[in-house]
Amino acid sequence: MCPYVPTEDSPADAAMSLNNLRIVLVRPQYSGNIGSVARAMRNMGLNDLALVNPAPIQRAQAETMAVHAREVLEAMQVYPSLPAAVGPCGLVVGTTCRTGLYRDTVVSPRELAPHIVEAARVNRVALVFGPEESGLSNDDLRVCHRLITIPSDSGYLSLNVSQAVLVCCYEVFLATHDAPAPTAVRPFATVAQQELMYEKLKHALLHIGFLHTQNPEHIMFALRRIFGRAALEERDVQILLGMARQILWYATTGWQNEQPTQKTENHES
Repeated sequence: MCPYVPTEDSPADAAMSLNNLRIVLVRPQYSGNIGSVARAMRNMGLNDLALVNPAPIQRAQAETMAVHAREVLEAMQVYPSLPAAVGPCGLVVGTTCRTGLYRDTVVSPRELAPHIVEAARVNRVALVFGPEESGLSNDDLRVCHRLITIPSDSGYLSLNVSQAVLVCCYEVFLATHDAPAPTAVRPFATVAQQELMYEKLKHALLHIGFLHTQNPEHIMFALRRIFGRAALEERDVQILLGMARQILWYATTGWQNEQPTQKTENHES
């Protein structure tokens, strides 16, 4: 079946949105799936593929499944961690078929696709897919600003990773051609900038007892969700970094500099 062919009326920045979209496979186990993902990406006009700690890649298997998308395989990059793979990105969208703690804010790819396209006009955007057998872990979800799930039959929710990539890329591909006139979108703070902010904020909040020392990530997950929906810009991150520094200063030495309040009494003459 031939893919959708854009018309002459397609938005001029459609290609830019797709060029800014990175597909990230976290700990992929099967080389054939990597090749199938490359083919799915090429069908939808994407070419930026990143792998995080993959199993040893059998190049022949990957190329066989990629068919005419071998250039995607040739350009793919391998990273030691998910934060490294999405470091330059301003928006990171994770995928999951599971529910539960930290996964209660999921939406469908169709619902989020217009937002992805709009963000990708001026930001690098990553779509993240987990290992074939387990999906993304809670630790992986820490760096994801938004979560999507593909609606499927309740009797068998799990999709093959290449199928999931194709469905998500298809929705984004269509959204690039159905998008309204561009609005003024500002660059978001990158994941690298945000991760520094979260680390400093966690350190400060631990000092004032706001976070539980045994499980600080529980509340930090909630803060990440709040700030993730806010689409932080670089100036926002700098403000939050300054707030973290001030909290830490006050919690360690700043409180000692406070002068006791002087009470004055009025006496009748």
